Amino acid sequence: MTEPSLASTGSIAVPTRAAQSGAGAGILIALLSAAMFGLSGPFAKALMEAGWSPGAAVLVRVGGAALVMLIPSILMLRGRWSLLFRKGRMLVAYGVIAIAGAQVSFFNAVQTLTVGVALLIEYLAPVLLVLAVWIIRRRRPGWLTIGGAVLAMIGMVLVLGIIGEVSISVPGVLWALTAAVCLAGYFVLSARVDDELPPIILASGGFVTGAVTIGLLGLVGLLPMRFSDQPVTIVGWETHWIWPVLFLILVPTVFAYISGIVAAGKLGSRIASFVGLTEVMFAVLASWLLLAELPTFIQLLGGLGIVAGVVLVRADRNQASL
Repeated sequence: MTEPSLASTGSIAVPTRAAQSGAGAGILIALLSAAMFGLSGPFAKALMEAGWSPGAAVLVRVGGAALVMLIPSILMLRGRWSLLFRKGRMLVAYGVIAIAGAQVSFFNAVQTLTVGVALLIEYLAPVLLVLAVWIIRRRRPGWLTIGGAVLAMIGMVLVLGIIGEVSISVPGVLWALTAAVCLAGYFVLSARVDDELPPIILASGGFVTGAVTIGLLGLVGLLPMRFSDQPVTIVGWETHWIWPVLFLILVPTVFAYISGIVAAGKLGSRIASFVGLTEVMFAVLASWLLLAELPTFIQLLGGLGIVAGVVLVRADRNQASL
């Protein structure tokens, strides 16, 4: 991943038109990716309200995405099959933690929480990483990071309604926190990916590994698999289950991941991750329009605190990594 190039004019470095155009296109693509990712929660919840279990919804999403990306991945791997053996541990870890763990936890969370609240809790992942570094490496983070963490924690209190009258599901919160831990694992794994492993192969390998993991958990009975052929209701309109399933596979999974990879290539991973925070806004908006669910004013205020805190944490360039 590279930042937009700079051209030197005299002693002053100014962005070239190509760099400015590339950055503008990158931001638009990153916003599009965030908007598509934000649709996964509402569509998954619509399936679950029609009788699907969280495990079944995740399995069709991840398994379907693995099938869609299989052919382009095979074409990219021609003559490079040894790459799968050299990077096998990374692909397994990515599939189990970043794909299977994060999505199963999040889909279980939205069973009893609104999509917006579950996603806000999940986005505490950068704060959890800060705490992990502090505990494991015994290195105190910078004041900017500490301020961001405190602001995010205050936002968490407001989102959970600890000082208000909002009723929150404890199992839902625990599932959302588990999703946050898995998302933190995703950040750690992504930071350790080298240029030898193309992002498309990483995503595709993660989908395959994730689907196999979820399928095995279902076979041994640890993850309930309940499918339903009942109509799915979205925006008050009933439709056959196949259409929301196909949408869930293609739009907030395959297209969202691919566009996110393209955006990170144009913007650099740091800027792309900041723009990716808009997923929370898009998810809340989509949940309101598609499911008629909206967090309370206090929860929205707490959500702003969480997002602002995460921005401060990510803006601190001096923080250590695991």
